[in-house]
Amino acid sequence: MFLQKAWRTAAFGVYGFTQFTKSGFIEHSKKFKEEDMKIQMDGKNCIVTGANSGIGFATAEGLASRGATVYMVCRNKERGEAAQSQIQSNTGNPNIHLEICDLSSVRDIKTFVSQFSLNDKPLHVLVNNAGILENSRRTTSEGLELSFAVNVAGTYTMTELLMPLLEKASPDARVITVSSGGMYNSPLTKDLQFSESNFDGTLQYARNKRLQVALTEKWAEKYSNKGIGFYSMHPGWAETPGVAKSLPSFTEKLQGKLRTKEEGADTVIWLALHPKEKLVSGAFYFDRAEAPKHLPFAGTASSHSHIDSIIENVRSLCGFSS
Repeated sequence: MFLQKAWRTAAFGVYGFTQFTKSGFIEHSKKFKEEDMKIQMDGKNCIVTGANSGIGFATAEGLASRGATVYMVCRNKERGEAAQSQIQSNTGNPNIHLEICDLSSVRDIKTFVSQFSLNDKPLHVLVNNAGILENSRRTTSEGLELSFAVNVAGTYTMTELLMPLLEKASPDARVITVSSGGMYNSPLTKDLQFSESNFDGTLQYARNKRLQVALTEKWAEKYSNKGIGFYSMHPGWAETPGVAKSLPSFTEKLQGKLRTKEEGADTVIWLALHPKEKLVSGAFYFDRAEAPKHLPFAGTASSHSHIDSIIENVRSLCGFSS
């Protein structure tokens, strides 16, 4: 177990440094097709969570620049309004709406979806972007460990409750979940809220991101007949306010080598635009291509067999009936 974990960490470091940095994006972009990003989204409704900064902001702006109606779901009203105004100004698209919701609160998300659903509009794209890496244990008012609350409980609740509106946009509906290459460092675990005494925020984040990938697989299987595509993706190592705050030494060490937020958002936008028949529902994407979910000899693949029991636990923690 120790040797496998050490190998996993070493393999991830080498793979990440060569693939996930700006130089990796530049190399991979040589295969990109310019016409893929010229598709317009007029009349399409999109939700982007955590849209006031970083990859979420770049995603919202990218969708807005192609004519989409974008609903930015943000926790902070002031920062959300500033981002909304900036995107409207940059794109000339007035159809940018701000929705205030605490994405660490299952209760808040349920209230948001209930109110949003009153309009009964089809939802063409849901981007689960909101994420957090906490270096010390914090618990929400609902009793959930904060990282798990945002990264997993929030993502799960938002996706499940918006299914009726996504179905209305069938067969063009899609759910894109922004995971992380950090998930290569961890198998799935049933210990969702990190009960171990020495809290490790980076490991908990990796576990959360692994679970997002497994959830995407399961959603693709569960809703295969609904006309909705489910995709997880890795944005690479991008320079964002969230990364700078959570991983200051990492950011400093890779100064000048990290991707821009626009490069990080590139594959999210590509997944929103690309013809669904050319995509694989349940797959994991990186730099506009399907990517492996496991590194060789990392020992993470077998852990996905636990997903059904893990989902039951997630549902229970989120207050869904079994």
